[in-house]
Amino acid sequence: MAKFTVQSFVKSKMEGHRISMLTAYDYTTAKLIDEAGIDTVLVGDSLGMVMLGYEDTLKVTLEDMIHHTKAVTRGVREAFVVFDMPFMTYHTTVEDAVKNAGRAIQETGAHGVKLEGGAHIKDKIKGIIDAQIPVVGHLGLTPQSVNVFGGFKVQGKGEAQAKKIIEDALMLEELGVVAIVLEAVPEELARIISRKLTIPTIGIGAGRYTDGQVLVIQDFLGMYPDFTPKFVRKYVEMGEAVKEAVRQFNEDINTGVFPEKKHGFTMDESVLKALE
Repeated sequence: MAKFTVQSFVKSKMEGHRISMLTAYDYTTAKLIDEAGIDTVLVGDSLGMVMLGYEDTLKVTLEDMIHHTKAVTRGVREAFVVFDMPFMTYHTTVEDAVKNAGRAIQETGAHGVKLEGGAHIKDKIKGIIDAQIPVVGHLGLTPQSVNVFGGFKVQGKGEAQAKKIIEDALMLEELGVVAIVLEAVPEELARIISRKLTIPTIGIGAGRYTDGQVLVIQDFLGMYPDFTPKFVRKYVEMGEAVKEAVRQFNEDINTGVFPEKKHGFTMDESVLKALE
């Protein structure tokens, strides 16, 4: 597999290659999905929910993201790694946004950053791109705005809101983002946006017509029991497999089946006699 780079985003769209993206938050998972041929790896602030047990992403800090992204980049050789900028790291000033994005890239080795939002953060996105840092946009349901939306709800169902998302998508393309994540929007809207743009769209709950798809790895593996969004396809029920394996482990310990002799180490007979 050829290394996926900034240039690969537009090339993929032009050639009709649908971009695959999964989240990862640790070395082992990142290494496995990279070796399996994933195009892009997102170190998402979703780690707040699936790794840290928060109810939403708002408590995730820049330090949390840097810590996990460092582990991910150690495991990735070919995929493009995206650092998800957490809440309040790009919402105040352009200077803060550029500084925090710079830390993200410099300290982790990620290849680009992702920011949620459109026109209201235009100056921050431009500042980061001007600093030579690739940016992935994110429109539709932006989880960092969950309190404004009143929950995790589908966005863009009405005409005014749909037009605003289209306008924001075109603006992001003009600014120079390399791709746009569309989350929880009607698939008809995602199709319109995908046709209007020359950069790829990557959908999550955005239907069939985007230029790529992303899923949270714990949802993908069936390992997050708290909530399963409608748009998730579980490719394996790893959570149940883990629980069954632990049940078997408990039973084997209590019945003496594990460990067996082959699982242990021995010592020289002369040493043993001296000890006895």
